[in-house]
Amino acid sequence: MRIKVLGCSGGVGPGLRTTSLLVDDEILIDAGTGVGDLSLAQQRRISHVFLSHSHLDHVCGLAFMADNLFDLIDRPVVVHATRQTLDAVRQHIFNWTIWPDFSKLPNEERPLLRFDQIEVGQPTDLGGDRRLTAFKVLHTVPAVGYALESPNGTFAFSGDTWANDDIWAFLNGLPRLDKLMIEIAFPDEQEELGAASRHFTPSLLASELRKLRHHPELFLTHHKPGCEQLIEKQCRTALKDWRYHHLQRGDLITS
Repeated sequence: MRIKVLGCSGGVGPGLRTTSLLVDDEILIDAGTGVGDLSLAQQRRISHVFLSHSHLDHVCGLAFMADNLFDLIDRPVVVHATRQTLDAVRQHIFNWTIWPDFSKLPNEERPLLRFDQIEVGQPTDLGGDRRLTAFKVLHTVPAVGYALESPNGTFAFSGDTWANDDIWAFLNGLPRLDKLMIEIAFPDEQEELGAASRHFTPSLLASELRKLRHHPELFLTHHKPGCEQLIEKQCRTALKDWRYHHLQRGDLITS
């Protein structure tokens, strides 16, 4: 698998894009502002989008991509998510008030977007000996992470999450876990804000990782703008026993 990081920041600004991953040039995991860096030709290749949750920084790119692709493709882009996330996206974005409902355009028989409800723990076959499974995480809205498995290895993406046992129970149940993309939004000084908004800090993540039986390579994501240097400094101590990278827009993860 070839995973290109289109966006991995916890906010926007010069050179910063919010969460979106492009898998093998045809699948999106989340659709934040990073989608806007794809050319029309690249957007036309996307056939599936998997959303972790309904927050704007993870879904806004889907609205603009749908608008771009209108009349350019002759098959629907399938948007996969849990029932709660699909309900939120359809009610609050694709509602004809905020944005057109592209699940009914150009018509209901041949829509641009097709919404598909997924279930936590049920694998989705992606073809090419690849499969993707959603797992439960803890955030301020219903949210999931995703595990991507192929014959060459397993990559997991936590989405936005905070301390909870569900994530570790699922990851510990995987036969192998080679790479884990997991968020740290705030430095330790903002622990209370992290708890309120359900985001990790370096020390909290380090403590939670003790529950993980695997020892994957870590890819750290979702740092809030302005907090990056302090988070990086604190990770040098908190995660000193782990191999890790602070993700940047444009990074490539292979598995």
